[in-house]
Amino acid sequence: MSRLSAASVLPSTVRSPAYDRAARGCGIVHLGTGAFHKAHQAVYTDDALAEGGDWTITGVSLRSGDVADALNPQDGLYTLVVRGQEGTTARVIGSIVRVLVAPREPDTVMDALTAPQTKIVSLTITEKGYGVDPKTGGLDRTHASIAPDLADPRRPTGAVGYLVEALRLRRERGIAPFTALCCDNLPHNGKVLKRLVSEFAAIVDPDLGVWIDANVTFPSTMVDRITPASTETTFSDALRLTGFEDRAAVETEPFTQWVIEDDFVAGRPRWEAGGAIFAKDVAPYEKMKLRMLNGAHSMLAYSGYIAGHAFVRDVMKDAALAMLVTRQMDAAARTLDPVPGVDLAAYKSDLLARFANPAIAHQTYQIAMDGTQKLPQRLIEPAMATLRAGGSMDAYAFAVAAWMRYCLGMDEQGRTYALRDPREAEIATLLGEAGNDTASIVDRLLDLPGLFPADLAAAPEWRKAVQTRLETMLAEGMRKAIEREARAA
Repeated sequence: MSRLSAASVLPSTVRSPAYDRAARGCGIVHLGTGAFHKAHQAVYTDDALAEGGDWTITGVSLRSGDVADALNPQDGLYTLVVRGQEGTTARVIGSIVRVLVAPREPDTVMDALTAPQTKIVSLTITEKGYGVDPKTGGLDRTHASIAPDLADPRRPTGAVGYLVEALRLRRERGIAPFTALCCDNLPHNGKVLKRLVSEFAAIVDPDLGVWIDANVTFPSTMVDRITPASTETTFSDALRLTGFEDRAAVETEPFTQWVIEDDFVAGRPRWEAGGAIFAKDVAPYEKMKLRMLNGAHSMLAYSGYIAGHAFVRDVMKDAALAMLVTRQMDAAARTLDPVPGVDLAAYKSDLLARFANPAIAHQTYQIAMDGTQKLPQRLIEPAMATLRAGGSMDAYAFAVAAWMRYCLGMDEQGRTYALRDPREAEIATLLGEAGNDTASIVDRLLDLPGLFPADLAAAPEWRKAVQTRLETMLAEGMRKAIEREARAA
């Protein structure tokens, strides 16, 4: 069976790029060319390219070469498998023209970043990839992606280091700056990225930091599309639907959303063609998504994984746990200000339907990773807002207790698992010291530096609510804890 390539003749039922790829210049460099980027920003760009413009994408993998090795032999083309209630469809995306692997070819990556035609550098490197200090919100100079680049800023390996060095070279060579576009689930992600880049640049060269502040824009964004990890089923469906083998195929749901602050220093694609929304203030949309969707995802991932549910769709078949998912969304909605153009009740209804989509195999274990990076914006901030307002803390206490149970690293059958969290070793040390004492576990995790605000960690009603639920999870099992929580909800 032939591999998908530019010469492939696709079935008429498969949507393919509606433009001449060779006639489109490369205006975007994307750092972190993983499954989510391929299912989200690259698809919007594919739609925009059909309306014109030199906006094809050079992808960059900052670590592994797997994506490049799969995509480059097929001219950057890949299959997007979309699974909905009505069936599964396929589309071939052409917006990515090549993928570079930074450890293999750092000079080529820098050439792409400093090319005059590069107008946007976008990023999906996950929350943990930015090097944010959890205590200050600024640059963590000890972070694995920051410290080596500060020591040798002319030979960067991390995203922030690459951005700063590319901007330094552009300034030195008289090349106009690009827009840096963060597409990760960080609150106020554009402002966060600007702060990190500016702090790094000021350390390297104070004048460069001033120039970046004055000349580079960092729009905030909100992104949303459930994208499970590709499996052999993904690849077999891509083959069945297109007739060509594609080991770069990705799968996703029909729903997609992208809200973007319209602040681009050197122009942008017409992403509106794919349905993107441009707004003056992304924050209300971002907070809605982080608290209602992502917060519910985290709660169900920790409790669902320990209860034996491999996928989100399995959670939603569990009546008691599905009730707690609804409760979590309702609790989050109460912490939100009005969101322009959005009915929160309808948004919740859509989320529940998306979670229950039987065609999407979204692993609870996948969602559970990087908890210490995700909890602040998903659960801790709305918990603080609820505490200040005098509201019920039940939903947040259960969710955090479920995270603490998950942090023990062993399921109810005695099988161990990796937390896949940047603070995993620190958590393991704290819990090793706590032993089997539930109160000690709660105390140590609530006092984990830089995670829970002091006001929340010190609130006696909060500690009691979390500890009571964790005691049930440990003494009676997660199944009983879920049922008890649902009865009381």
